[in-house]
Amino acid sequence: MAGAIIENMSTKKLCIVGGILLVFQIIAFLVGGLIGPTSAVSYMSVKCVDVRKNHHKTKWLMPWGPNHCDKIRDIEEAIPREIEANDIVFSVHIPLPSMEMSPWFQFMLFILQLDIAFKLNNQIRENAEVSMDVSLAYRDDMLAEWTEMAHERVPRKLKCTFTSPKTPEHEGRYYECDVLPFMEIGSVAHKFYLLNIRLPVNEKKKINVGIGEIKDIRLVGIHQNGGFTKVWFAMKTFLTPSIFIVMVWYWRRITRMSRPPVLLEKVIFALGISMTFINIPVEWFSIGFDWTWMLLFGDIRQGIFYAMLLSFWIIFCGEHMMDQHERNHIAGYWKQVGPIAVGSFCLFIFDMCERGVQLTNPFYSIWTTDVGTELAMAFIIVAGICLCLYFLFLCFMVFQVFRNISGKQSSLPAMSKVRRLHYEGLIFRFKFLMLITLACAAMTVIFFIVSQVTEGHWKWGGVTVQVNSAFFTGIYGMWNLYVFALMFLYAPSHKNYGEDQSNGMKLPSKSREDCTLFVSEIYQELFNTSKYPIVNDKSASGI
Repeated sequence: MAGAIIENMSTKKLCIVGGILLVFQIIAFLVGGLIGPTSAVSYMSVKCVDVRKNHHKTKWLMPWGPNHCDKIRDIEEAIPREIEANDIVFSVHIPLPSMEMSPWFQFMLFILQLDIAFKLNNQIRENAEVSMDVSLAYRDDMLAEWTEMAHERVPRKLKCTFTSPKTPEHEGRYYECDVLPFMEIGSVAHKFYLLNIRLPVNEKKKINVGIGEIKDIRLVGIHQNGGFTKVWFAMKTFLTPSIFIVMVWYWRRITRMSRPPVLLEKVIFALGISMTFINIPVEWFSIGFDWTWMLLFGDIRQGIFYAMLLSFWIIFCGEHMMDQHERNHIAGYWKQVGPIAVGSFCLFIFDMCERGVQLTNPFYSIWTTDVGTELAMAFIIVAGICLCLYFLFLCFMVFQVFRNISGKQSSLPAMSKVRRLHYEGLIFRFKFLMLITLACAAMTVIFFIVSQVTEGHWKWGGVTVQVNSAFFTGIYGMWNLYVFALMFLYAPSHKNYGEDQSNGMKLPSKSREDCTLFVSEIYQELFNTSKYPIVNDKSASGI
C-alpha cells in the first residue's frame, strides 16, 4: 500500500509544486503592497452656540453648510456675548466637506485630543476627569434630516503635563495631554455622520471642574482604505473555494482507505476547516447591510484559527517524535493544547469586554480607566511573552525530532544504495517541511504581536508601529498556502509499485532482509506511516 504524497511524489514534481506555491506567496505580498491598509483623517471641531432650554435633544448643530450653526471663533468671544459653557457645542462633521463615507471603509475608529490652556485660576487638578455629553447621528443625503445613532455620557481621564513654570507669564500655553480613545464603529453604512459634543459644567456635583480651560477639541478618524478592502475581499473570494476543494479532495482520499483516520489526518482536516471558516468572505454583506458586529465576528474567527494552528503544530511535531508512546491520542497532548485553549478563551473574554460592549455603546473603551489600561497592556505583554515561549518550545520539539532522526540515520549505510538514497530523500523532505513549519510559526507570532501593538498604539499614545498592508496579505496568503500544502502532501498517494522495484532497479533479497527492521522503524515511526500499513517490504520501495 502506498504512503503519503510527500513520500511517493517524484522530486521533480515536488519542486514544481513548491515553485508554484512560492510564486503565489510572492503575489500575496505584492498585491498587499499596492495600497496602505488604513487612512487617518484629522478633524477640528467647530464651536457652535445653542441657547435653547432643551437644546441637546431636539436639534443637531452643523459646523458648515447652508444650515450651519451660530459659531464662535474661540472661548474668549463667548465672555462678552454672555455665552455659558453649557451652551457651547463642539460640532464635527464626518467626513470633510465635499466628501462621502463608504461601506468599503469597513470601520471607523476615532481618538480625541484636547487643547487645554494653562490658567492660574483654572488649573488641571490631579486625577481630573472630563465628562462629555456626546450625540452621534447619520444621514445619506445632504438635504435629509439627521437620525440619532447614539447618545452617551462619555467620561475620560485626563493625563496632562505642563512643562513650563506655572507663572503668570506662561498663562495661555497649552498642556501636553495624551490622546484619548473616543469612538469605534464596526461598519460604515452611511455617507455622513455628525458628532455634537458638550462639556456640561455642574460645580455642585464637581462635573467638569478642575479640567483647565479647554480651547479646542480635535479628532483623528481612522478607517480601512477602500482599495485595500477590495484587494482583501478578492483574496478571500479566490482562496475560499480553493481551500474548500482541496479539503474535500483530501478527506475523500482519507475515508476511502481501509482503516479509520488517525490523529494527524484528523487535525490536518480540522485545520482545513478552520482555514475555510476564516476565508469565507462574509464581509461582502457589510457593503449592503449595517452589520456593526463584523469586527467582533472577525476577531472570533481569527481566534479560532489561531487556536487550531497553534494546537496543530504541537500535535504535528509530537506525532513525528519516534520515542513517544502515546501517539494517535489527543488526550496525550492535553498539557500542551490545554493552555492554548485557555489562552484563546481569555482572548475571547478580553475582546467581548470591549468590542462586545461597543455593539450598544460605540464610545466605550477598556482603555479609559487606569485598571482597564493596565489590564489591556498586561494582556498584550503577556500574550506576546507566551507566544515567544510557545515558539521556543516548538523549536525544542523540532530539535528533538531531528535528534531522533539523526540517531536512526546511523543505519542507512548498511542499506543498498538505491534504498539508502530513497530514505535519505524522505528524510530531507521531512526536515524541509519541519523548517517551513518553524518559519510559518515565527511569522505568525510576529504578526500577532505587531497587529496587537498596531491596534493599541492609538489608545495608549507614544508608541507608533507602521505596518504595510503587504504584511497582512502576505501572512494571510502564507497561512492558506501552508494549509494547502499540508492537505496535498499528507493525502494518501494513489501510486502502487511493482514487486521489488525502486526507480526501475531490482533490490537484492539479502539487502531487504538486512534492512527490514530499519524500514519498519523509519516507515512507520519516522514518517508516521503506521497510518499506511505495510503489507510487506516490497511495497516500501520507489519514489
